Amino acid sequence: MRLIQFFLPGKGKRVGVIQGDRVLDITSSDEGVRCTLDLIAQGKTARGVVTRASWLTKKLHQRGLDWRELQQAPSRRSPHLLVPLDAPEVWGAKDTYTLIVEPSQGGATSDPPHARPVKPDTAADPRPVLFFKATADRVVGPHVPIAIRQDSRCTVPEASLAVVLGAGGPVVAFTACNDVVARDIEQGGPEYLSQARIYRGGCALGPCLTTPDEIDDPGALQVRCSILRAGTAIFSAAASTARLTRSVDTLVSWLLRDNPVPAGTVLSTGTGIRVPAAAALADGDRVDIEAQSVGRLSNPVRGQ
Repeated sequence: MRLIQFFLPGKGKRVGVIQGDRVLDITSSDEGVRCTLDLIAQGKTARGVVTRASWLTKKLHQRGLDWRELQQAPSRRSPHLLVPLDAPEVWGAKDTYTLIVEPSQGGATSDPPHARPVKPDTAADPRPVLFFKATADRVVGPHVPIAIRQDSRCTVPEASLAVVLGAGGPVVAFTACNDVVARDIEQGGPEYLSQARIYRGGCALGPCLTTPDEIDDPGALQVRCSILRAGTAIFSAAASTARLTRSVDTLVSWLLRDNPVPAGTVLSTGTGIRVPAAAALADGDRVDIEAQSVGRLSNPVRGQ
């Protein structure tokens, strides 16, 4: 099942189920479902979320909207996608892939045979590099601008498969994440990681939440990142989650060690794609992140 949040003029935020090219509105004040976070809280597990959403779909008998109708920039006068989840916490992971992807600028290249390791000292360490990334007010959804820090000269996207956790930590859904980073600031030292990664517009999620029953193996998904400038791709590369050095379940278990997180928390599993400095983001660019079985997350870029 694929779940979204979307805006309807006159009604505001709605919860939707994607069925083919249609979106069925399952929002119900009577049932206490006003957002996807409500659905996760009520369902508790992935199966519970699917069961609850399926029941609402049958009960409400909505005719549905065209999925394509929602693919536009936000406007109070027209339907559009929202961030699929108002996540109370977003966490990130670094150095989680065995290899990185460094194609030439503008090349639509997959994993090269001679890619060099990502920090083998941390990749081999049983303890992963995890960090706090964002709160809900710092996260944007599809077609909303991601931001370049005003004090950064090299801000780049990091394309990632992300997991959504229910109360107590079960994985209830997957989504795509853009963990935007001011790389030049981060390279100044680990003490600058928070400034490099936590800021307004520094994280994007979407386009939907895909429940685990739709994904055969989260360890075998393609994730692609593309940067377009004036309509032309200046960078495009893909990586497979098969190159994750730790399973999704392992990353989640480390996150939860002595660290209870609220239902709806998102964990980005890290990136296998390294964007070169030559393709650093500029005002007016567009970043597309496409995660297999999830969809395409598209965001314009705005300078602060």
